[in-house]
Formats: sequence, C-alpha cells, structure tokens
Amino acid sequence: MRRANFTAVRAAVGEALTAVERDRGGSGALFFARNMAMQAQPTDGRQKHCLSIDNMNPNIKVLEYAVRGPLVTRAGEIEKELEKGVKKPFTEVIKANIGDCHAMGQVPITFIREVLALVTLPTLLDDPRFADDAKERARTILKGCRGSSVGSYTDSPGIEIIRKHVAQYIERRDGIPADWQNVIISAGASDAIKNVLKLLICNIGGKNPGVMIPIPQYPLYSASLAEFGIHQVGYYLDESRNWGLDIAELQRSITEARKTCNPRAIVVINPGNPTGQVLSRQNIEEIIKFAHKERLFVLADEVYQDNVYAEGSKFYSFKKVLIEMGEPYSSMELASFMSCSKGYMGECGLRGGYAEVINMCPEVKAMYLKAISAMLCPTVLGQVTLDAIVNPPQKGEPSYQSFIKEKQGVLDSLKLRAKMVADTFNSMEGFSCNKVQGAMYAFPKITLPEKAIEAAKKDGKQPDAFYAFELLENTGICIVPGSGFGQQPGTYHFRTTILPQPDKLKSMLEKFAEFHKKFIKKYS
Repeated sequence: MRRANFTAVRAAVGEALTAVERDRGGSGALFFARNMAMQAQPTDGRQKHCLSIDNMNPNIKVLEYAVRGPLVTRAGEIEKELEKGVKKPFTEVIKANIGDCHAMGQVPITFIREVLALVTLPTLLDDPRFADDAKERARTILKGCRGSSVGSYTDSPGIEIIRKHVAQYIERRDGIPADWQNVIISAGASDAIKNVLKLLICNIGGKNPGVMIPIPQYPLYSASLAEFGIHQVGYYLDESRNWGLDIAELQRSITEARKTCNPRAIVVINPGNPTGQVLSRQNIEEIIKFAHKERLFVLADEVYQDNVYAEGSKFYSFKKVLIEMGEPYSSMELASFMSCSKGYMGECGLRGGYAEVINMCPEVKAMYLKAISAMLCPTVLGQVTLDAIVNPPQKGEPSYQSFIKEKQGVLDSLKLRAKMVADTFNSMEGFSCNKVQGAMYAFPKITLPEKAIEAAKKDGKQPDAFYAFELLENTGICIVPGSGFGQQPGTYHFRTTILPQPDKLKSMLEKFAEFHKKFIKKYS
C-alpha cells in the first residue's frame, strides 16, 4: 500500500512539473531531471543520492545550449526510427542546426591531414607519397614535443613553436607585431573563451559581474555566463541595418544593467553568428571607443575571419583597429579568438583554437596561466591542426598549388550557398533574410499566422520552436529556433547553416519552401 501511494504521488507531481515547464515554454530538461530524481528516491523517506537535483549547482540547472537542444535530440530519435524502417515523408535527417562542416560533406584539406598523419605515425616520414613541405612541418612539430611524440603532454599554453607560428600568422594578417607569449592555444575557441570569462567572476561593491553579449548571440555565451553565475547583459543587433551594432543600444543596455550588476566586458562576434554580418571598420572603432569609455574588457570572437563573401565586406580584426587607433585605445585589454572548426578547414572534432590576449595586467595573466595549467594542456592533435592552418604551404613549396585550390574551392562554394540561402528565403511568403555577408549561417525572420502562435502555446512551445519541430517531423530538416539565440520580443527567427553541399542544399531549400506553403495554409 505504501509503495502504491508513493507511485501515485510521484505521478501527480510529475504531471504538475510537466505543466509548469509547459507554461515556461522550456525544453522540458528540468522536468526530466526532477522526474528522474523522484524515481530514484527510496520509499522510506531517505535520499538515495547525496547529490540530487535539489542540491546540485543551480547554475547548471539554468544552463541551456540551443544548438544541441530538444530539436537535435528529436532529430537523433528520428534517425534511429528511419534505420528501423519507420515510414516517414523523407528518407534522411538534414542537420542544418550546427556548423559541422565535414558532417555536411565538406572534404578535408589534404595538407592538414597529411601533417596530422605524419605526426601521428612518424614512420610515414619516409613515405614518398607525402609532400616534402608537409614532412618539414611534421618534423618541426615533433621536435617541439617531449619524446618527439604527440602522445606526450605539452606546456599548458601549447607547444612553443606553434605559438610562435600563430604570432607570425597574426602579424601577416594585421601588419602589426604579435608576441607569441600572448598566444594561448586551446581545445577549440570555446575553451579559450570560457577561460577568459572565468577571470571576470568577482563580486565588486555588492554586485555580481555582468558581460555584454549581442542578441542574437551564439549560445556558448549565454550557457557559459549561466554556468559561471555571471549576469547576461544583452544588446540588440539592428536587423534593419543588416544586423549592425548601434552605439545608442549599447548605452541603453549598459545603463539598465548597472542597476543590478557590474558590467565588466563586452563580447563582439565578427563575422556574426547566427546573423552572418561583417562589421565595418567604422563600427569596430565605435565599439572600441564605447568599451574604453565604459572600462570594458573586449572579447572579440573572430573564428569566422576567413568566411567573408559579400561584395564590399572585409574582415578587420579588433586588434588591428585598436592598435591603429593609437592611445588611449591601443592600451586597452583585448582577447581575440580563432578556431580550427570554422573557415575553409572545418576541422570541428579536432578541437584546436587560440586566444591572443593583449594589455592584460601581468599579475592577472599569471593567474590566467595558472588556471589553464590545471587542465594540463590542450589536445595535441588540435594544436597540430592549428599549426597547419597558421603555417600553410607558401609559394614555391610542393603543396602550395593544391592547397590554394582546395581552400578557394571551399570558400567559393560557401559564397554561392550563402547567396542561394538568402535568395530562397526572401522569395518565400512571410520571410525576410538579410544578406549572408560572412560566417556559415542565415538568420531569417518569419511572420507566423496567429493560429500557429496559438497552437504553439497550447503545445507548450515558443512559436518559432513549434515551427521548427513541425519542419523536422515533416521534412527531416533540423534548424535552431531564434528563441535559442535571443531576438527582439514579438519577432520570430531561426538559424540554418549554409553548409549542406550545393545539390543537397538545393533539395533542402525546395523541401523547406514546400513545407512552408503547407504550414501557412494549415494555420491561416
């Protein structure tokens, strides 16, 4: 009888929690965790686990990462259903939710993979099938490894010679000297960004820290700030100006935020994710002046610096602009980030990246390096990948022609796909999509019928999430709702990658357009 009563109570509480989650429009993750926790409790009133949903880190409970949220979970389930022969109105799931280049059919760059193969299996250094410049790079890297093996630990900030090659790459890019000791190699840019954000966690004058981030933003930032207990200070990008950044909006945002927190840094993503814009030099100068006036540490997320497609658009690094502006701006604290995952290389899974940190207080930098050392070192194969990117074949070297052909082929194809995506969405009823100037995504705005919005509310979902789930179930296309990135209240968007190869992208967009017509008809 006692067991039966417990089961009944648990079921009732579970239903109540489900209703609460639906009212919130949440993902259901909190309900799932709580329900699992209840199922784990013994019937004698004692807790089975010393770590439970009620006494774990509360920051983790509020953390969300939309790019790998409930839609992606459902996409995985659908894939398994297809494998089992379940009949669907489609034959495959197209994961346009994440910037995973190779998963979407991009072919690895030969030179990068040759260097990786050689350092992993050094006996191949005698193999005539490998180019001499790839062998030279591999020997240099192995010489910098303890025991001449990529299986050994490296210095926590990375292999010295690779850090020097990164500094040389930055100098070539900007025409400004770079100190290799300011270069910190990381397991992808995400790791580097989180390591810098951690430095800001400090209560000052009774207020917790805040960090300004663009809205829409890449969910790494909202997730990391939630994890660290840092206030998210959102500033809206201006969709009417191709997602430009308005200084008046920055001022509004920081003035409002200072009522509840202490804003200490500003994040800028350029080229933009999820919005695909490329900031003008004038806009960058305005941001730097604002950051100086408000005493903000600048975090420049520049992982898409190779991905610039639109005529008249050009990438300018924050470091280049800041230094060329002269004092007092050239003395400002800045951390800029680059990754092996994006650009023409798309080596997402190898997890290579770097931060260049300039003008940091020497004492803080010592603490920064100490904190990094606790994680031993970034993955060595990620470091090798980074080296192949920042120290590519030069004119006259054996791999140069093939490397340039492969690199340019990827970027030319992405440019074509960027236009294809924006043009297609702009031709569809109820859509508007800014030109994809750079990066790997489009972030179109969609006007949803009132009946669809009402149906979404009844289903416990945000309207754009409701649309995305309908799209997934009917076409197999997986996108990310704009609510996962942030958007102006009352507007609805979604992010889609431009990464499917041209033929598959064409097919995807045709399916999308067909679905949209049916959706509008159904809910009109």
